[in-house]
Amino acid sequence: MAKGTLQIDLLGTSFAIQSDEKDDYLDAIYNHYKNTIVRVEKTSNLTDPLKIAIIAGILAADEYHKEKMKNRNQDETLDLSEVEKLALKMISRIDQVI
Repeated sequence: MAKGTLQIDLLGTSFAIQSDEKDDYLDAIYNHYKNTIVRVEKTSNLTDPLKIAIIAGILAADEYHKEKMKNRNQDETLDLSEVEKLALKMISRIDQVI
């Protein structure tokens, strides 16, 4: 069962979608995408709605990928610090036994 509905009115087209996501989340994603489209329209000479949508989609994918890589690097750093803590704990236990 769908949790949310989103009315899309962009680049000369209009339609509604249903999603398992809540309306607030859908609105946030939609507003971010609309802002990306406005940015593409302002910074390019494009007038073709399809090309604008494609460029906006690529920019959104770029943002997502960079964020994912940033989080991945943070996760790896956290994993390394956890490994270091475990190694120090094991060394401490070995010292206690010896």
